[in-house]
Amino acid sequence: MKNIKITLSFLVLMMALLSCKKYLDKLPDDLTTEKETFARYERVNQLVTDLYSKSKGANVPLAWFYHFSSAAITDEAEGTTVEGGITNSYNTGDWTPNGLPGDNGQFWDDLYSGIRKANIILSGVAANKTPDNPIQPGDLEKRIGETYFLRAYLHYLVLRIYGEAPYVERAVQTSNELDFKPESVHTMAEKIVKDATEAYNRLPASQDGQNFARVDKGACLGLIAVARWTAATPLWNGAKANGYTGNRKFEGEYTYKAARWEAARDAAKAVLDFKTEAGGLRYRLYNRYTNKDFNDSGNKDYNGATVYTRLWQMFYDMDAFQNEAVWFVTKSKGEGWFGDVYPPSRGGGARQQPVQEQVDEYEYISPNGFGYPIYSSRAITDGYDDANPYRSVKRDPRFYRDIIYHGAPFRNGSNQPSTLTTATGSDKINASNATRTGYYLRKFLQEAWNRDGGVSITAPAVWRLPEFIYIYAEAVNETSGPTSEIYDLINTVRARSFMAPMPPEAASNQSVMREYIKRERRVEFFYENKRAFDSRLYLEPSNSTELAREQEWNSSGSTGTERSQKYWSQNPRPYPKSQHMINGMRPVVNPNGKIVIDGIKYSMERFFVEDRVFQTPKHYLFPIMQGELQRAPGLVQNPGW
Repeated sequence: MKNIKITLSFLVLMMALLSCKKYLDKLPDDLTTEKETFARYERVNQLVTDLYSKSKGANVPLAWFYHFSSAAITDEAEGTTVEGGITNSYNTGDWTPNGLPGDNGQFWDDLYSGIRKANIILSGVAANKTPDNPIQPGDLEKRIGETYFLRAYLHYLVLRIYGEAPYVERAVQTSNELDFKPESVHTMAEKIVKDATEAYNRLPASQDGQNFARVDKGACLGLIAVARWTAATPLWNGAKANGYTGNRKFEGEYTYKAARWEAARDAAKAVLDFKTEAGGLRYRLYNRYTNKDFNDSGNKDYNGATVYTRLWQMFYDMDAFQNEAVWFVTKSKGEGWFGDVYPPSRGGGARQQPVQEQVDEYEYISPNGFGYPIYSSRAITDGYDDANPYRSVKRDPRFYRDIIYHGAPFRNGSNQPSTLTTATGSDKINASNATRTGYYLRKFLQEAWNRDGGVSITAPAVWRLPEFIYIYAEAVNETSGPTSEIYDLINTVRARSFMAPMPPEAASNQSVMREYIKRERRVEFFYENKRAFDSRLYLEPSNSTELAREQEWNSSGSTGTERSQKYWSQNPRPYPKSQHMINGMRPVVNPNGKIVIDGIKYSMERFFVEDRVFQTPKHYLFPIMQGELQRAPGLVQNPGW
């Protein structure tokens, strides 16, 4: 075998090569031979640790676009113009095969760089018969298992944004080995499952002590379930029947098959039922604190008893990560993130602001004890008032944790209790660095923490237990209709957030259950790097219902704000999920208003914020860079690019 020379830090050196986008180039020569590198466990352990770092950077939930999350390229949030206005480039259609804004290691070349590193580790250990850890035998087997998982995980990230792509299972040594060709998503999913199963067989049920947060069997099961679910969703399972007009290389494989939902069902159930060596369930929902606890991170209730302590702490308490997180990356952001998202009154830059489309998805608790959307036929009868949308009825408690709204109790710049107003002052809509939508982000804030200091933020997990509850419930509903089992499972997640259960009709009506599952997923995972991909997987911009709603929207008035208001007032229903617009809510002085701040009475009114560009089928998948297509002629560009 060729004696290829590499350094212990060859992963770092190859990052330099990526500036030339040559992710498949030969390793650089240096001082340490391959044989010497793989002759000791300690060196292999370091290589695997570096691969973890690479995989972490490829999918950072809070900053998927480096300075921004993915929330602002979909109907969750609006991004500001700072740092080059990265997300705005996507919303105006200003992204091409010659350049993608916001590169954070999440795109094609970096993903395949990580895959190549995983393959070099696997082949190097096998070829050189790397010895085990002499201090703790069995560690080498774990490192091999972790590498199989990370190779599969990086391929899943490729699949998630590019679809059809090569599944690379060998270490590429020279530029002559560029004969890679794309595979169908279903073939890729099977290979992900195969690698994840290989990892599962080598790893413990959980990793404790200094190994905490490394891959375990549960993470492997989670990856299998997510891959199965992705392959079962409309983008890859019944696409043409759901309005998809593109022509991918393996389009014939994407007709609907119920067996794909059955596979997703079984894979998700394996996560839910997975047990530790001691025999207990490996995963459980975080349930510390009670419905009497409202103190925030400063041990004060400055939020007017609207946000439960449990909801504050579920993204920071170690108990939550130990028992609910299936896969997560540690310390993805620092205290500067708080400064990015705080309102200007706290010295923040309001980098991403929730939009009305997201706010409307938070249900209210009806007098009959069940939860309903604010656009349901019974909402007004139950007391919902769109001029006082936040307090006329009690909204889902997750709303008060996630969103800062006009009239919300919130700590001010002196860390004292105050009431936020978007009508006047530094937090006024469209003031300098202020919100354009009427809302500020609250989720993940530890409100007693300052924007400077020495903190690190791990939240949110890439996958946590509700993910697999929803996948299982959805798969059961799609294959056999709603059951009391899935009705109860979803209600356990709602109860954890002190939210009322779904109404009984969800347990007997497949369509109603489907809508509740999708709304639950959207609310529970708001700003957790899900929505930008979910909207694509479900082909919402091509969905006949959403297209009909967009026609109704366009005929509702002559201006955006007139449409925003009349579309809702004439027949309350969700705004079109076509990704062609975002809306907001603004306060207006009204002597009869129910929202009182500093003695002034306000009512709320809807308004239009901006048009957005989302072209179908083009924007369902990201483009492969032109340089990659030139280097590997077997690759095929995604439809529309």
